[in-house]
Amino acid sequence: MRIDNVHQFTEHHRFYIYRDFSLSTMDSKILQLIYQPMVGAAAVGLYQLLYHHVLSDFVGYSALEPQRKLFLGLGLDMNDSGRRQLADQASRLEAVGLLQTSRLLLPDGEDFIYEYELTAPLQAEEFFRNQHLTMYLRDKVGKFAVIALRETFVAREPDELAHAELFKENISIPFYELFQLNVQAVDNELEQALSEVAPSRMPEQVTVPETAGIQYGEIILRFPRHSANRPFVEKLRGNEQRMAVLNYIAYKYSLGVVDLCRLLDEDGIFTGNGELLEEELGLRANQIYRQERKREGERQRVLAKTGAASAAASGQTSEGAGPEEFAVQPEDQLEVPGQLAGRCDIAQYNWLMRNEPHTRFLQRFFPGAVPDWLERVFERIDLNYRLPGAVINVLIHYVLGAREDARVNKTFIDAVASNMLVKQVNTFEQAVRYVRAQGKVEETKERRKSAAASSGGGRSGLSGARGIRRKPDLPIIQEVPAGPAITAEELEEMRKLARKLDGQK
Repeated sequence: MRIDNVHQFTEHHRFYIYRDFSLSTMDSKILQLIYQPMVGAAAVGLYQLLYHHVLSDFVGYSALEPQRKLFLGLGLDMNDSGRRQLADQASRLEAVGLLQTSRLLLPDGEDFIYEYELTAPLQAEEFFRNQHLTMYLRDKVGKFAVIALRETFVAREPDELAHAELFKENISIPFYELFQLNVQAVDNELEQALSEVAPSRMPEQVTVPETAGIQYGEIILRFPRHSANRPFVEKLRGNEQRMAVLNYIAYKYSLGVVDLCRLLDEDGIFTGNGELLEEELGLRANQIYRQERKREGERQRVLAKTGAASAAASGQTSEGAGPEEFAVQPEDQLEVPGQLAGRCDIAQYNWLMRNEPHTRFLQRFFPGAVPDWLERVFERIDLNYRLPGAVINVLIHYVLGAREDARVNKTFIDAVASNMLVKQVNTFEQAVRYVRAQGKVEETKERRKSAAASSGGGRSGLSGARGIRRKPDLPIIQEVPAGPAITAEELEEMRKLARKLDGQK
């Protein structure tokens, strides 16, 4: 409790209590054996005093009363020393999470009202999972006392069950198998009445990540009864952590309840002990997701073709009702590629690239039929990537026209289209600027490569601009010019010397 001046916290200030729980026998035992050694008997007495301001069989608010009642109930003097003692005991409760104190300023700005919001004590297992509380309790009572305290809150199972490895089968009946709700009739009056009598103070909404929202009941209703994995799936009831994992995987890979049940029914999803293999489940869910995306892309292409064919058959597309044509400004015009040189000028070529469908524009680069794989690539870019037609035509110009000496493949085309999507190229003008920027990048690379090649020949110990050592140049043995011919006497002397040397050996 942060009080700057003791005169702001006196016995004349009013207070009220709020709690939304009731203490059980176990809670009282935890207060006496765990919390009291930590905060002291006086602080636990204050907690009990505040708790009983609201009737034991009620939750909610207490009446507004002066704090004189707290001073008298704790036997404190109504002076500065008593005020400091009360604030100190409240601070101890706040530090261990049993109390939250707030100060409300009245409209006239001259007085305060104090709110004491009580919190239920932690259960034993939850308390001993809290590291800083457990360490503080250890500092107060000792390590062995903490171990003994933890044992006093748990009743162990019989040795006959603890040491035996028995197969556990869940034979409980879930709600939806025994009861049926009438979901057709909606009682608006009941909902309105419940909202009116709801408490004005609602608990804080905890922000949770997006999930698929699949409940255990939905899974067990659709899961096969005679499946070998059904006992493992039934163990998911009440296991919030496992259900959160399943919902996250279903949300990540857009899986429905039926798809999730089919995955849980497959072999290798659970271990022999019934533990869920999260990595294996995520891997198989990813495979289903990729297959579904592939089917969805093919479905969209088929529907697009069917819609175009039906529109053409019914005469919906006519010359007068065609799409609007756009002119190309001189600063946005691209050069005519070599394949179309002499067949059209620069203005005609750019007008076709700006206004013609990509299927027609693609055909102009081939004397005959367009290769099937190339047509499918641009069809997928059109229907799945949803690039505008003019942008696709600029892409065709860049891939087929501006890069005459480069090798065209599916990977390169898909990489360029993906880069356009990332850079949000949505108009013809943006596509032209993108192509020109890529051309400058390629020219810069070519200049660097040529400069490296030219500088590499003149260096003696370095190769190019990278500074990599290479073998030194070795001198080439020049051909020795022939001298005068050997006479017969000299040749005989050489033979004698050779025979002499052979004899010595």
